[in-house]
Amino acid sequence: MSRPPVALTIAGSDPSGGAGIQADLKTFSALGVYGTSVITALSAQNTLGVTGVHVVPTEFVTQQLETLIADVHLDAIKIGMLANAGIVVAVGDFLRHHPHEHVVLDPVMVATSGDRLLDDDAVQAMRDLMPLASLVTPNLAEAAALLDTRPARTLAAMRLQAMALQELGAPRVLIKGGHREEGPEAVDLLLDVDGETLLRAPRVDTINTHGTGCTLSSALAALRPQRDSWLEAALDAKSWLTAALAAADVLEIGHGHGPVHHFHQIWDR
Repeated sequence: MSRPPVALTIAGSDPSGGAGIQADLKTFSALGVYGTSVITALSAQNTLGVTGVHVVPTEFVTQQLETLIADVHLDAIKIGMLANAGIVVAVGDFLRHHPHEHVVLDPVMVATSGDRLLDDDAVQAMRDLMPLASLVTPNLAEAAALLDTRPARTLAAMRLQAMALQELGAPRVLIKGGHREEGPEAVDLLLDVDGETLLRAPRVDTINTHGTGCTLSSALAALRPQRDSWLEAALDAKSWLTAALAAADVLEIGHGHGPVHHFHQIWDR
């Protein structure tokens, strides 16, 4: 057997298993990647919302990172919830000392439930982190927060915000447009070094969307070492996530917004 790709997720923990570290590791496994993790925060949450967050000390986040890479070779890195400015800066320092060609930054700020997951004073630190990533994947609200403006409501506005994020230093930007309410399609916009691509998929009629942002960004990190370009990885990640959303209702997890079905391809067989 050949060695599988190895990916790292740097993120918070979700006890309900639908988002954060748990969603990332499930995604890695589903897509043929060996997953490793560095935990930045423990959350108390379920499918209804977040009731508390316990942040890991910054020094211990750094210790986790340095200990891991002293032994394990990584093919991709996904960055999710970083909780506060200290951890954002520490992750930035880590990437400066250990540059990597496949880094997906999901600038997690607010959960779908509306619960705040990043301190207000960490937004500028998150902007400073963007140039160290290969691809930045904000949703509409996160893109607006990074640019200190209102969320985009049209594709034209998404395009302008993606360009503005590139001007702030993000090499590539994928704005997740699934929260736009109009239209039969969920459309994401990828602005790569070679131009713009709209990633279109049918809008799935389900309330079980917990962790979609985490799952898409970790799918991108998992697939990039297995594909020839970020565009190929993005197209395949979008298709896989759409199928995971379509299969989500069979899980019946919780009473709110349940998780997507990360193992839809495996369990069906």
